[in-house]
Order: sequence, then C-alpha cells, then structure tokens
Amino acid sequence: MRNLMRMNKARGFDCPGCAWGDDNKSTFSFCENGAKAVTWEATRRMVDTDFFAKHSVTTLYTQSDYFLEYQGRLTHPLRYNAETDHYEPISWDDAFALIAQHIKAMDHPDQMELYTSGRASNEASWLYQLFGRLMGTNNFPDCSNMCHEASGTGLKRSIGVGKGTIRLDDFDHADAIFVFGQNPGTNHPRMLHSLRHAADHGAKIVTFNTLRERGLERFADPQKPLEVVTSRAGNISSSYYQPNLGGDMAAVRGMVKSLLETHRARLAAGESGLFDQTFINAKTNGIEAYLEAVDNTSWMQIVAQSGLTQAQIREAAAIYQSADRVICTWAMGITQHKHSVDTVREITNLQLLFGQLGKKGAGLCPVRGHSNVQGNRTMGIDEKPAKAFLDALGNHFNFEPPRAAGHNTVEALNAMLRDEVKVLIALGGNLAAAAPDSPRTEEAMSRCGLTVHISTKLNRSHLVPGHEGLILPTLGRTERDLQATGNQFITVEDSFSMVHASEGIGIPLAETQRSETWIVAGIAEAVLGDEKVKWRELAGDYNLIREHIAATIPGFADFNAKCDIPGGFYLGNAAAELRFNTPSQKAEFNASALPTSLFPNLDQDVPFTLQTLRSHDQYNTTIYGLDDRYRGVFGQREVVFINPDDMADLGFTEGQNVDIETLWNDGITRRVSGFKLVPYNIPRGNLAAYYPETNPLVPLNSFGDDSGTPTSKSVPVKLELSEALADQRIA
Repeated sequence: MRNLMRMNKARGFDCPGCAWGDDNKSTFSFCENGAKAVTWEATRRMVDTDFFAKHSVTTLYTQSDYFLEYQGRLTHPLRYNAETDHYEPISWDDAFALIAQHIKAMDHPDQMELYTSGRASNEASWLYQLFGRLMGTNNFPDCSNMCHEASGTGLKRSIGVGKGTIRLDDFDHADAIFVFGQNPGTNHPRMLHSLRHAADHGAKIVTFNTLRERGLERFADPQKPLEVVTSRAGNISSSYYQPNLGGDMAAVRGMVKSLLETHRARLAAGESGLFDQTFINAKTNGIEAYLEAVDNTSWMQIVAQSGLTQAQIREAAAIYQSADRVICTWAMGITQHKHSVDTVREITNLQLLFGQLGKKGAGLCPVRGHSNVQGNRTMGIDEKPAKAFLDALGNHFNFEPPRAAGHNTVEALNAMLRDEVKVLIALGGNLAAAAPDSPRTEEAMSRCGLTVHISTKLNRSHLVPGHEGLILPTLGRTERDLQATGNQFITVEDSFSMVHASEGIGIPLAETQRSETWIVAGIAEAVLGDEKVKWRELAGDYNLIREHIAATIPGFADFNAKCDIPGGFYLGNAAAELRFNTPSQKAEFNASALPTSLFPNLDQDVPFTLQTLRSHDQYNTTIYGLDDRYRGVFGQREVVFINPDDMADLGFTEGQNVDIETLWNDGITRRVSGFKLVPYNIPRGNLAAYYPETNPLVPLNSFGDDSGTPTSKSVPVKLELSEALADQRIA
C-alpha cells in the first residue's frame, strides 16, 4: 500500500505498466493493472540458486508463462551450464568477464544485438546506446519495433515528428475523441478516466474497434467511490463501430470522402467550405494529389474493406464535422498490419484537412503500451538514428559513431537464424514470448554464442539460452537504488512527452540484485575500459548521466534542475507548434491508395483473419492470472473469439476445441491446437485470441511496409476441429 500511494506522484515512482500520463490531481493515480504490476514486482517469492538447482531448464520450459511469472524475483547472477541443463551461480565480475570475452571474440560489432524493453529508464537506455555506438553498431532492436513503429514512421513522414501532438489536459477541451484500434480497459486503464471525464463534459467519444469491449462502452471511475461500490457506471462511447481487422484506413478514407462531398456542395452553393483552407494553404503540401486519391476510391471498395456500411461511415463523418476540436487516438489495432504506416497517415490526413494541430483540445495521440517505450527512442534506442543525434554524440565524446542502419527486431531474429549473431544482450523484456513465429524465434535465440538477459523475474526467454547464457537480476521501479553517491532516481517519458522523475522506496530482496544502469555500466567497462568514458562514475551518480543527456539530446537542457519540477517537464513538440520538420517544411498529405488485399502474397481464399490480443489479467507477456472478466473468460487462456454465425456455418458449437492454422506461402506449418470456441460480438470473418499463446501463428516475415512490425493483428488462418473431437464426430 505504501508503494501504491507513491505511484505516479511527485518524488514517487512511475508506474512500471503503461505509458499513460499523470494528471497529478487524483487521490491515487493507479489502475487495476498498475496495482498488479507493483504487487507482482514487490513479491517476497524468490527464484534463487536453490530453485535452479532443483529445476532443469528443460523442465521449466514445459511450464506455462503463468507458472514462470509466479515463481518470484530473480536474486543472483546465473550462468547456464549446458552439460547439466541447469543455471548455476556466477559472480558479477565473472559474468562481466564472460560477456567481454564473447564480445571481444566477435569478427565485427554488428555480430551483437542489443535488445531493449520499454521499461528501461532514460538513464539506462542512454548508457546502453552509448555503449553500443562506441562498440560500432546500430543494432538496437526493441519492443517499439513490434508495436508502435508505424506510428513513429507515419507521423515523421506526415508532420516531421514521431510522437503525438497533444498533452493530457487536451482531453478536457475536446469536442470529439475518435478512438481507433485500442482497448484501454485492459491495456491502459487510466485512459478510461480521461475518456469518461471528457464524455461527462459533453465530448463525443467515437470508437472504431473490431471487438465490442465493455471498457469502451461503460466505465466505473475508481476516483468516484460510489460507482465502485455500486452498479453505477458512466457511458464512454457515444458511437461504436466494428470495422474488419485492417479496415480502419478504409473507414477513415470513407469519412473523408463523405466530408469532401459536403465541402464541395457548400462551395458550389457559395458558402464557406468545411476544410480549414487557411491552414491547408499555409502549412501543408500535397492536398491535390490526396483529394484525387479520395475521388478515385470507390464506395464499393471502402465498404467491402472496412466492413462498415456507407451509412455508418457517413454518420461518423457527421460527428467529426460537428466538432470544432477533435483528438484522434490509436494503438496497436492500427499499427500491426501490413499497411499500418499508410493508416496512421490517413488518420493524419483527416486531421490536417480541418487544421486539428496546434490548438487546445485537438491533435494526434498514439497511445504507447509500455512505460518509457517512447523515452527509449528519445534516448537513442533506434536502429535508424538521426544524423543530428549521431553528430551530437560523436562531438561530445570525440568519436565517429556508426552511420549504417542497424537491425530492427525481425531483422535481428533473421540474422540469428543465419548464424550471423554471436551475442544477444536483452535489457529487460521477454523476447522469446513477445516476438512472432515462436518456434523460429526460439531457434534464432538458441543459435547465439551468448545470450544475456537483464531481468527482474523468470520468463520464457531464459529457457532458450544460446550456447552460453546469463541471467542478470535487476532492481525494479519500486525499489531503492543505492549507489556510491547515495539513493538515485531515474526518469521516464510518457505518451504526452512529459518526463518524470521516478524513485523507488522498497528494500531490494537480495544484496546481489543490481540496477539496470549499474549492470550496463559494468558490461561497458569490462568490454571497453574506462579511458573514454568513466562508466563506474556514471553508475555511481545518475546526475552525471543526465548531464551527458542534456549535452546530446534536444529538449534536455538543465535536465537535473528540471527533474525537481512537480509533475515533470514537457519536452515540447514542433508539430504542435506548427513547425514541420519534413523536407518541405510543411505537413505532408499522403495520397496512398487503399491496399488491394491484406495478404497480397496469398493466391487462396482466407476464411478468417486473426488478431492476437491481451487478456485483462495480463500486461504484455506477463500473465497475472487466467481470467478475462471483461470478456467473460475464466480459468483459461487457450480460447478463440468467433462470431456466432461463423461458428454455426462451420457446424461447430460453443466450447468445442479447434486447431488454428496459418495460411502462408513459405512451406512452414504454423498451427496451435486445442483452443476453445467462445462466441463473441465480432464481425464475421474475424477472430481474436490471446498472445503469446498464438504468436506461433504470426509468420516472422509478415511485417508492415516501412515499419517492420509483425502483422499480429492480421493473420490469415483457417479453423479445424481438434483431432480428438473430429474423431468423435466421425464415430
């Protein structure tokens, strides 16, 4: 309880869950999932050396992710012994020496992959990228590659900055909020408070989401105790549309087509048009080509691809038209498709037509799903770093950083499969469970000469070590970080470009646990020495790291002083100030056509399109429990949500077990078995199931154009009765 009352508060610690912003007004600033994250991190259960002496890696591999999570906190550095198939204790010095031995034996720096989780602090992430670039590589695959890469890519191309343009209090001033492809009730529940507050003040909440989600329909606000202890709840969505998976771009294109008709009709009648022509003329480029693309898109194609009727799309357009200030917000339901970059740009097109940037209560809002995933990118965790950043880093430390693009996550895994990677270091995360095509991902990781996992708790990735493997136990956000100069705090960045200080108070479970920053510094010193960078000094005083950040990254001048600002400080956003860092120095309309197919490489009919998603008792790959009460699922995870009419047409019944098989063209069979059918309010031809259980179905080389993000929301599949049931039916 002491931890929870200091979460997301000034001089407290930032939630280790989602990246939603802090309002700094509420009595308590955490949600159910945030409370779970803190409670699970603060467990007194230990995965110590005795545990690994009792359990072989092969035995642990057969256990569920739920079981692994429940074993508790890692406490000692461990080295995998392939002969005994057990992890065994190793000293910190010997662990660093082993890492240095493997890295120094590499033929070139690009034989190393430096993976990063979104939970890593700004300080640890910045130090990590400095180590990699001093080594000579830009191989920084990270969790952003698998979630919001399309947001960053699309927004950079359209408005010159890869972040959202709004601040949290803009929700209080919006007339309408359009929510695309996200389920806040499970993935970022504190957002529901902002949506509910906006709805209470008259804003129209318009939802586009394939599944009907209870959290997007009604919400009992925990800041209002009467709603929590009674059945009272407030409405969220005033309109709810259920497009086909991958159909959001077509839906938005249809809205624009409808609005364009009204705009032209008004002009023809001698009235002022709908669009903000002053903004368009002064601040944008490419309007003519875009409107021509809209004219060339037929209603037949829009309706077929979106799965919505023309009347529904026109209704949504009318709501948009009636609002002066509009926020468009989205998450991974938008970003995990082949055409996701174009979808993000289509949403941006809509906002540009009405000049919805640079004014209060309006703008673009990609909602990051993991605390500090945006901060990691700001700190330079980027396989395609900007020239200006590399120049600043090189000038500050007097070296020439590598300029060639490195590997994203999919590229890194493919490089491992080609035996081109000698060392994989993972700063947090659970790559084996998070990445697509699970058997191939695990094979890729096992081919590495050395795998190093910097982790708080046991997870799937630890059980697929390379030829040699290390687990290095790290502190969590909630815990006190005592270094040479005293207690340290770290910083993180939320989805609204606010940077917060975060300082844990809990006593670490074991003296052998170390902070992420200390571990990264120890690795760097063992490999590079301390002639150019005094790594141990930086690890002993995080203020020194922040001074280097201030010298190399825009927006962080006087970083240490700004950390004392209650509630954090705002980094700023050029596009929100109507400064567009594009080649034309203007916001760019995108005239891309709608995709002809979600699966252009397939020459066969696709019976179903599957999306992978989280349950309510889950955060990313962390499984807290086996219930999903919002969707009526209890005590199980191997389920598949299906439209009741689709189930009937197949001759299947509720509760039967089916096998799900991917339809792809590379000769690899991808199949999961024994998934229980659950009828659900979802459009026909669409399915949904939990990950990581269904990650084996996502082909490694099925990824978004220009983003490299796995297409986890559009997997072509077929269903068959599980073998035992099929045999019974034949009998």
